[in-house]
Amino acid sequence: MDYSQFLLMPQEIGLMLVFLLVFIYDTFMPARMQRYLPLFATIVTALYAVLAFIPAGFGIAFGGMFEHNAATWVMKNIILLGLLLVMLQSVKWSNSEFVSMRRGEFYELLLLTLFGMYLMISARHFLLFVIGLETASLPMAALAAFEKRHYESREAAAKYIFTAVFSSAVFMLGISFVYGMSGSLYFREIATSVVGQQSPLLIAAIAFVIAGVGYKLSLVPFHQWTADVYQGAPTAVTSYLSVVSKGAAAFAFMVILVQVFGAAYQAVWQWILYAVIILTITLGNLFAMRQRNLKRFLAYSSISQAGYIMLGVIAANEVGMTSMIYYVLVYIFSNLAAFGVVAVIERATARVTIDDYNGLFRTNPWLAFTMMLAMFSLGGIPPFAGFFSKFFIFVGACSTGSVAIYVLVFIALVNTIISLYYYLLVVKAMFIRQDDCVVPYIDSHWTEELALTVSVLGIIAIGLASGIYAFIGQTVSATGPMFATV
Repeated sequence: MDYSQFLLMPQEIGLMLVFLLVFIYDTFMPARMQRYLPLFATIVTALYAVLAFIPAGFGIAFGGMFEHNAATWVMKNIILLGLLLVMLQSVKWSNSEFVSMRRGEFYELLLLTLFGMYLMISARHFLLFVIGLETASLPMAALAAFEKRHYESREAAAKYIFTAVFSSAVFMLGISFVYGMSGSLYFREIATSVVGQQSPLLIAAIAFVIAGVGYKLSLVPFHQWTADVYQGAPTAVTSYLSVVSKGAAAFAFMVILVQVFGAAYQAVWQWILYAVIILTITLGNLFAMRQRNLKRFLAYSSISQAGYIMLGVIAANEVGMTSMIYYVLVYIFSNLAAFGVVAVIERATARVTIDDYNGLFRTNPWLAFTMMLAMFSLGGIPPFAGFFSKFFIFVGACSTGSVAIYVLVFIALVNTIISLYYYLLVVKAMFIRQDDCVVPYIDSHWTEELALTVSVLGIIAIGLASGIYAFIGQTVSATGPMFATV
């Protein structure tokens, strides 16, 4: 094997170097220096992020199993930004009394899961994809159980691991059917062999693949685990699970549907995916209205947001991919701003219900302002970034030009109006309700303030900087014939 092919994995190699540095620090530094490990991990990851934004090493490696192109480069950097914000938010929490003994494992597991997501994004062979999928999924169960003294954390881990194992089994069953028909696990070879086929085995294979990835994305009806896991897991883990893994899975899902199944998917399962998207957006909104716990509230909100992300996937063209990547970028800043506020208040007061936020503006105006911007962005209120992300995702979906997609976008638009109701309930509690605020003034850690400030700037600036969407579109266009098999 030509080891120079590893030069086509600059982001993966850089991430592994960061992992090794954090591991060496955790293993060999004296006890008095251990409390600086979270800050060390965050700084090293930030330096790596600066280098990762330099495009280099585009090409195909390992006989076509791995592809590093402009689109994958952008997607990896976007989820890396999400990881960096989660690291900043978790510095104070990871140094707390019950977590400090395992703080090194927390950051090592985060980096390991991101490495798995990188492999998922660049995989062009199902064996490599499954390796990345399991590398991203299994450590997440350990992260969910990180607060092992809490029953809810252990319960969340158990539910997540059972769901992950079951969904992986369903996914690999579908892959086995594909291998039986095509004799290959390479994406392009499978796409060539299934052209013009409509066999029951192929239909079943696509169904199992959609179901397997649907669990990772929390698409209805594969969403049942989401609220319980989000509520029970530590908030830092919940925020990471809600945005970073969802973005990686959405990108990988689009590549599989387009490059592997192509016309077979469009002829058989496109209408089923229409129904899945409608159910995901609608049920996510309806169940979010009933929640009083903010972590469960944001869990159902993330289910609904997954449906919007899928609008870009179903377009299956360059405009759809551009709008999907842009949506994930905006969603990372918006959702992490909301979870950042929840994490600060939960760490200081252990309060996580909407009613606890009554009158929050009087005692913590900065936290209330940040949460308000996050709710406005998630709801799609102009001029914040969430409005533009929804606008572009609707435009991307409509680029296919079919009547059915227009109906689908109209239903999504109606659901956007419905979602404003429950997002504004949080704003009402913070600014309008006159109850005595049960949350006292919180002196948040400087890393938490920095993470919230970056999230707020992202919510405001990304919506105003239209060049970001154009840049993403240029990188997708420069990727090459990614959609040639459609």
